[in-house]
Amino acid sequence: MNGTSLFSQSYSDAQAPFDAGDITATQLGSQVDFSFLDFNTQEAGAGYPDPVPFSQVPDASVGIVSAPSSQGGGLGLDGPLSETGLSQLSLQDAFDGFTDGAPEAVMKAPEWACAYCGIHNPESVVKCLTTGKWFCNGRVTGTASCIVTHLVRAKCKEVSLHKDSPLGETVLECYASGSRNVFALGFVPLAGEHTVVLLARDTPPSSPAIKDLDLDLSAWSPLIEDRAFVGWLVRPPEAGEIARARHVSGAAVAALEEAWRRDPTKGLDDLAPPRAEDEPCPVALRVKVFHYDKAAKESLAREDVSVQWSVGLNRRVVARFFFPRDSGDMRLVVGDELLLRHPLPRLGAAPWQGMGLVTRLGDAGEEIVVELRAREKGQGPPPTDVTVGFRVEFVWKGATFERMQRAMKAFAVDETSVSGYLYHKILGHVVEETALKVKLPKRLSAPGLPELNASQADAVSRVLRSPLSLIQGPPGTGKTVTSASIVYALARQGAGAGQVLVTAPSNIAVDHLAERAAVTGLKVVRLQARSREAVASNVEHLTLHQQVRALAAAESPELYKLQQLKDELGELSAQDERKHRTLLRALEREVLQAADVVCATCVGAGDPRLAHFRFRRVLIDEATQAVEPESLIPLVMGAKQLVLVGDHCQLGPVTLAKPAARAGLAQSLFERLMLLGVKPIRLAVQYRMHPALSRFPSDTFYEGALQNGVSAAQRELPAETFPWPTDKPMMFHVQLGAEEISASGTSYLNRAEAAAVEKLVTHLLRVGVAPSQIGIITPYEGQRAHVLATLARAGPLRAEQYAAVECASVDAFQGREKDFVVLSCVRSNAHQGIGFLSDPRRLNVALTRARYGLFVLGNPQVLAKQMIWGALLHHFKDNGCLVEGPLTVLKQSLVALPRKRTFFDASSFGLGGAHSNRFRPVEHAGERHEPPAPPPAHGEGPARGGRSKGLEPSDAAEYDRSALVGASGPYAIPGSDLPLGSAEDPLQPQGLGQRGAPGLGQDSLLFPWTT
Repeated sequence: MNGTSLFSQSYSDAQAPFDAGDITATQLGSQVDFSFLDFNTQEAGAGYPDPVPFSQVPDASVGIVSAPSSQGGGLGLDGPLSETGLSQLSLQDAFDGFTDGAPEAVMKAPEWACAYCGIHNPESVVKCLTTGKWFCNGRVTGTASCIVTHLVRAKCKEVSLHKDSPLGETVLECYASGSRNVFALGFVPLAGEHTVVLLARDTPPSSPAIKDLDLDLSAWSPLIEDRAFVGWLVRPPEAGEIARARHVSGAAVAALEEAWRRDPTKGLDDLAPPRAEDEPCPVALRVKVFHYDKAAKESLAREDVSVQWSVGLNRRVVARFFFPRDSGDMRLVVGDELLLRHPLPRLGAAPWQGMGLVTRLGDAGEEIVVELRAREKGQGPPPTDVTVGFRVEFVWKGATFERMQRAMKAFAVDETSVSGYLYHKILGHVVEETALKVKLPKRLSAPGLPELNASQADAVSRVLRSPLSLIQGPPGTGKTVTSASIVYALARQGAGAGQVLVTAPSNIAVDHLAERAAVTGLKVVRLQARSREAVASNVEHLTLHQQVRALAAAESPELYKLQQLKDELGELSAQDERKHRTLLRALEREVLQAADVVCATCVGAGDPRLAHFRFRRVLIDEATQAVEPESLIPLVMGAKQLVLVGDHCQLGPVTLAKPAARAGLAQSLFERLMLLGVKPIRLAVQYRMHPALSRFPSDTFYEGALQNGVSAAQRELPAETFPWPTDKPMMFHVQLGAEEISASGTSYLNRAEAAAVEKLVTHLLRVGVAPSQIGIITPYEGQRAHVLATLARAGPLRAEQYAAVECASVDAFQGREKDFVVLSCVRSNAHQGIGFLSDPRRLNVALTRARYGLFVLGNPQVLAKQMIWGALLHHFKDNGCLVEGPLTVLKQSLVALPRKRTFFDASSFGLGGAHSNRFRPVEHAGERHEPPAPPPAHGEGPARGGRSKGLEPSDAAEYDRSALVGASGPYAIPGSDLPLGSAEDPLQPQGLGQRGAPGLGQDSLLFPWTT
């Protein structure tokens, strides 16, 4: 089998079906024409571009040229293509052996038959070299061809053609580098000859292998277009073949791929659907998400990594290496732990391994800097004289999931974990609203923070009087300032107010809020995980370990000396280690007890150092980005007053396990409480965007209620900054370039849009806009990596300027802003749709990051098929901002858009995650939740014992039995119309009394009944 990188090929007449039998090795009356790559017309049944007619191209001879081999082979016309036309080959038809009226013969498919659909035409099948299975190039299983579907699902990238195909038994590889990643391979015509050269996407023009070839790399086109191999390379099956093929559903394909991971010999017959008489399989009540997360993390190991060694300022060994971040699966952040291994660092030496912490990510996100931990007993020193052959593994930590499970258990069985009011509210029980008896401060604005506007002051006032509050903060409305003001007011409510626990799902959000809270004069302690204490932070002076270190230097000389010794030597004796641990814990407890506010991530709130602390007042920022079990961790630490801050119209929690997401894990506690009738307090004034930029988000996502706190004059720059098509600093620049699958096979890129991004960024830099003022947002990791490569390679300005321009995903930009934002939409295809771009919340985040100007690049013909994108495109067109052409001569685009509809249906706005198709507008959130009909009545029994729990008498208004729906009897089933409590034991001022249902046993718990 030869790896082939140069081909000569042609196409048949457009009036007849593509016939590979017309191709010979010596002559053919056409030459290569690559214009078919831009055609959008699809043939019926197959969905492939039309071939080029003979009349459009001159005559030429055709041959195949192989890449130079290691044995010294050179360029020539003596490739392996047979001189016999394929029309003379005897290809067995799928219906051979069948006769009219005779019983159907059972035929065994050849080994090269498609493992999905059974098509076995040698011209149409491709072999996956990793799995050894064959797949066809037809769209039988869905919108993608069978071979591309398999490569993506199985994460494979190398293929070969069939020996009887026009090009013979050929492994596809790059002529310059030998790379066999088909997702990165494309072809370039060889000037003067009717030959194409296979090259990787980003092959540099200076590559020695191609410098003698007259190649125009701008003519590079991918081998895979619209999720199928180009037709001249792998012939698409004809309509008749597809009609006779075995049609397999997407679910069956996914099940088959999963079965192959366990047993490659499995087939579709082993996945027979259940018969009607079969017993139904039980539905899982639990999804072990941590198993999925653990497997996904461990599967990201990288082999043959080259490492550069150095020594840090703290005398720790530092390893530097590069990871290609083209795959969206890898989500490395500062603070992650990695394990480095080497099987044989030196001759005769034992295998080495060392654990380290990611301390820095390169500007492009591909350079990883890891600081190794101190050596453990029996561990050898790092092999700093060895630089190649390392294996890097991702270390999975189960602490996050263990803390979530502990929190859920505490919520269920520990009556002191949370107040009775919050307990019943969270479970959806219908209770009467109450107000806390508090004395509001005369001035709601906190010292050191900006003065609150009317909606912010109203939010602070209402939060102080309520045991449960939701604050919805649309983009730019000052959520952080409002949250910090609430924290200040809660901490200053009196001597017995107690400490305030401030949490958020991300470290960045916690740091930002801790910094703002400290400005008000409160004593703030930022609790970090011990694994992140070595990571630099902008709130370093607030962190627990730094405050302990400073206090030790002043008050505990023994601890200070032991810590210095440990830093220098890396370890202490067993006796000194015990002494160090005892002194450190005592000092940490002292610092935490003296704090007014403790800040930590939601998971960090479960840190053992806080195990003996109780926090009556809890604020969770970015609550809509936390999965519900994550939000419970700070909640079950004795919460009596809870504040959730977020925006359900922006991105929600990230749940990679789809079964868990569909089961509800993708819905945050904030969203669920809204659906249960807790009406959020909305901040109404935005101070970020130019009024023209805020118009569409306000009308679409916030019922037009978002007001502007800045004028157009405050968001205008000199006219020479950019030639905007109108007086509004926004535009949709039409780009019709096709999308491509990235090198990972799991993401997308668009080279035309990347080139347009480079021109936009270059223009802004040339007129004096600082690189830090520009942000490039793209939803796909493949496009992010390609944009950075395009800026570095094609940008005419200094490389340092482009390197300082931030390019990141929509998720990474949530909660942040830039003066100018360039949004690259990427998706441009005929069959695949626009993927998760259709999520309105993702669009909302992308459109609301810019302060002075917004550029959107995309294909309106593809995007407008989705309702909300159609509304956005009509908005740009109505304002004269839908343009095309070069930046210097922009003109109004004449592209035809679908008929304008009465905005988009609210039901298409998925509240509860990307897997939900349900949206409840905010104005509907205040309706009372009506429970379903009660279940069959339980026998009455004695009320469950135990202490009533809830708010302190001074914190809550008194309840009576009318606080519950239908309070007509002595007992209650949660979620039904039967009352909790009894006439002999009326509801206490402390809260809602017993949490369990009486008569069902001491440890019985009931949850809301659902239909």
